[in-house]
Amino acid sequence: MSTAKPFPPLKNDLILRAARGEKTERAPVWVMRQAGRYLPEFRAERVENDFFKICRTPDLATKVTLQPIDRYDGLLDASIIFSDILVIPQAMGMVVEMIPGKGPHFPDPLVLPQDMTKLKKEVNVREELQYVFDAITMTRHALNGRVPLIGFVGAPWTLMAYMIEGGGSKTLSGAKEWLFKHPKASHELLGRITDVCVNFLVGQVRAGAQMLQVFESWGGELSPHDFEQFSLPYLAQIVKRVKDELGSAEAVPMT
Repeated sequence: MSTAKPFPPLKNDLILRAARGEKTERAPVWVMRQAGRYLPEFRAERVENDFFKICRTPDLATKVTLQPIDRYDGLLDASIIFSDILVIPQAMGMVVEMIPGKGPHFPDPLVLPQDMTKLKKEVNVREELQYVFDAITMTRHALNGRVPLIGFVGAPWTLMAYMIEGGGSKTLSGAKEWLFKHPKASHELLGRITDVCVNFLVGQVRAGAQMLQVFESWGGELSPHDFEQFSLPYLAQIVKRVKDELGSAEAVPMT
């Protein structure tokens, strides 16, 4: 029998109903990066703490996640856990830094397929990303049922692009070259990332996430043909495998 403290009852389920395709009285509202640098309280937190330190410290992640909910009390219909899509490459063994004013930076990106040997063969998601699960559970309790909590991952193609480009890119020429020159290795890497994404999302739901988002930020950089080959199959895998793993008793909307 579980001894975990039950979560407070949810008072606003508007976004969950909308995500399930139900008719709602109005459109739900949440804002991309709603816990972020436009908030003075977040900027003050960043003066004291490194970006990934906030991500890796559950009480700090909870504090930052709640900042927009507290500031715009009653105006937002969801919270999204403060984290980053690049915690997955970190869990796979890559170093990722967040450079102020520049963004993410990989000091040692994947250049050739043989560089995949730098990645961990097996990723213990529970061990590597427990800090996210702890932050989700802590945040669910701190929200006190005001709004649902969204968990998320980056989509496999988007994460692969970052891992190869070494950061943001206007053209993604290196990642696209992989798809063209090394399709077999590309599918292998995408499959490995997908495995971690599935386990991570399942863990987030079990920690308390009430809705899931998969961010395919670089999907628009692919041609329709390449999207069908290198993005869509892995997105479909994630949806099916997460649902299969959780079962109907823990079904959550996924977008």
